[in-house]
Amino acid sequence: MRSMLSCSLALSLLVAPAFAIAKDGEATTAVATAPAANTLITAAPQDKAQIVFFRESKFVGGAIGFKVREGEAELGKLRSGKYFVTNVEPGKHEYNVHGETKDVLTMEVEAGETYYVLGSLGMGIVAGRPNLSPSDEATFLAMAGKLKPAK
Repeated sequence: MRSMLSCSLALSLLVAPAFAIAKDGEATTAVATAPAANTLITAAPQDKAQIVFFRESKFVGGAIGFKVREGEAELGKLRSGKYFVTNVEPGKHEYNVHGETKDVLTMEVEAGETYYVLGSLGMGIVAGRPNLSPSDEATFLAMAGKLKPAK
């Protein structure tokens, strides 16, 4: 019984700091995190759409980079922990990456909007398999501390 009481007391001391008492007497969580502000990406131009291509920083596959293209035009190179921004005309666009396989992402974009595309690298037989997938600002911001602009 005594050890059970000690455990209860210790647990209450650990849990208590996580709560604060509001003025009306109800318990509320004390830890409130505000979303991080996007300081890396400026607003999109009013007459163009803006697309942010980014890739998470990972050790595995970190030495492998891949080029993002629209048709034959190279937009940028994605390496581990890098991002780049491109402004495009509103409408339908097809972005592709090549490696052991080819991946194509088709997007319909609107003027004045910012879109996010996550580049990743899957396992392949000889080299990695690059992949592009739609993402969002929250995912970009979660990785932003480890991301650097692509050259």
